[in-house]
Amino acid sequence: MPLTPSETRKLLDHLGHRPQKTLGQNFLVDGNLVKKSISLANPESTQQVLEIGPGLGTLTNELLNCGVVVHAVEIDPTLVTYLLQKFSGPITEKKLFLSEVDAVKKPTGFHLPPGCDFQVIANLPYAISSPWFESILNCPTLPKSLTLMLQKEASDRMWAKPGTKNYNALSIFLQASYQLKNSHAVSKQCFHPIPAVDSVLIHMERLQKPFIFPEKTRKLIRKIFTKRRKQMGAITKQEAGEVAHLLEKWMNESNLPRDSRPEQIVSSDWQRLSQMLQD
Repeated sequence: MPLTPSETRKLLDHLGHRPQKTLGQNFLVDGNLVKKSISLANPESTQQVLEIGPGLGTLTNELLNCGVVVHAVEIDPTLVTYLLQKFSGPITEKKLFLSEVDAVKKPTGFHLPPGCDFQVIANLPYAISSPWFESILNCPTLPKSLTLMLQKEASDRMWAKPGTKNYNALSIFLQASYQLKNSHAVSKQCFHPIPAVDSVLIHMERLQKPFIFPEKTRKLIRKIFTKRRKQMGAITKQEAGEVAHLLEKWMNESNLPRDSRPEQIVSSDWQRLSQMLQD
């Protein structure tokens, strides 16, 4: 069971550790949410599971109880030392693989077998949610599903629709590969320390035919979205040479008016641009 807020404070004091806002360290203190995460993910006992930011090991412990192999990625050395002590022993020896690394730079850690079909189940540190998604979407193998605790605002941006203020480059990349299946609001009182933002528990599943945007295309789309409110005709004029020619051709073949704005263009049109870039 998760530690209560007072137990969490005592343990952190014992470790001489203060939660770091820059790392998004808000520790889960609600057992029902741990059970809900595992219920949504429904991992098989033979499943490889990736956990980002295990913290004090609350979710890690329940995952191990399910019999799955856990690949946990933690950047904080104090917490890594604690986790190694907490889960030492023959029971977890071949079930828990801990990577002390920045999850944005190494989104699956060091130990996940190449090409394996894995799930992500995590209370994702809010400070890295968007850059971590960018990194995981650039991996050779995409996770079959992701069950994540997120900042609500970040989730809203990821699943925003064209024509809305939250629609952005990451929305395009993510929605081309995944479908949002469940979303549950989470009270701030479920964490220690209590965050200043609202949270949400989401479950998403990989599409049968995910579309992967190559880095070259991502870079161009991100650049275009820095001018999200400008018209595509004006954006194209600011480009030079081959890129300008490509954007003109793309708009013509996609029947996109020159006064279209990036935030209005649907995912299938961005995918067409990506395919043209690869030709």
